[in-house]
Amino acid sequence: MTLAEPNMNNPQGVPVWRKLLKMRETGLIVIILGLFVVMSFASPYFLSWANMRAMSMAFAVDGILVIGMTILLISGGIDLSVGSVTAFAMVIAGWLFLNGINPWLASGIAIALCAGIGAFQGFFVTKVGLHHFIVSLAVMVIARGACLLFTGGRPIGLFTLPPEFKFIGQGSIGPIPIVIIIFLVFVIAFDFLLRRTTMFRKVFYTGSNEKAAAYSGIRTKKVIFLTTTLCSTLCGVAGIIYMARFGSAQPTFGIGLELTVIAAAVIGGASLNGGSGSILGAILGVILLSLVSSSLALLDVSVYWQDIIRGSILLSAVTIDHYLNKRRR
Repeated sequence: MTLAEPNMNNPQGVPVWRKLLKMRETGLIVIILGLFVVMSFASPYFLSWANMRAMSMAFAVDGILVIGMTILLISGGIDLSVGSVTAFAMVIAGWLFLNGINPWLASGIAIALCAGIGAFQGFFVTKVGLHHFIVSLAVMVIARGACLLFTGGRPIGLFTLPPEFKFIGQGSIGPIPIVIIIFLVFVIAFDFLLRRTTMFRKVFYTGSNEKAAAYSGIRTKKVIFLTTTLCSTLCGVAGIIYMARFGSAQPTFGIGLELTVIAAAVIGGASLNGGSGSILGAILGVILLSLVSSSLALLDVSVYWQDIIRGSILLSAVTIDHYLNKRRR
């Protein structure tokens, strides 16, 4: 039994243009550019600076979550608790701040607790032997319950947050929001790690064929544990940025966010069966979904129809992923 090579390696001798045409990312770029052209004619507000800024800030923070989800999907896992864990980070950091703790320290504690949640999930998956789906579903409910417990179901107002802390969510360097810069740092770092480092190549091997990877000497349980922990840790980071951006902690924040994150990762090429995916593709997926949401809002489409359309996009992405996996087999 042999290991499947990560699909980042292209066969030699194939013309560059043909490689580009076969890349999933190329198709996504064409679709995104097409939507830009259509919406520039459909709405006079679409290309306004205010709309571009709002849309980019929205997909930037969601993009941090998508990075974690993509890596977890590549390893063969999935996490339904990302929305609840993101809200948990906001609530814990906000609650600690209101009880006199420095906001930076409070944020560090909240992110560490989110990492602990990921490790908790990793333990039940790797040691107890439960499936990611069941464990993350349970954690989704537990984390949301903890948010409601700490807040009594009411939003926490954080109007006294210091300006230097709010800067990470609301500030800009020149015309570029600091959120975009943070997002780009994460994208560049994890794209490099996923493409160039031995540790993250093991993520591909584990997701492609866990048994074969284990027989080859890869500690697959450790890989799964670390990717699960990483996903929840990035949820903590995103939660802190959201808190700084909105100046509040919402216990009901992130309901349904897991669907957006999973859809973006799958649209970008991450397989629900594990073993394939890329950071670039996932980011293009989240940009596409953000573009669709912005377009629907500008066209005054009912919020109920927006949910139906987003759900249809997710179903289409999963169907395409299933079809591509059948062809590979």
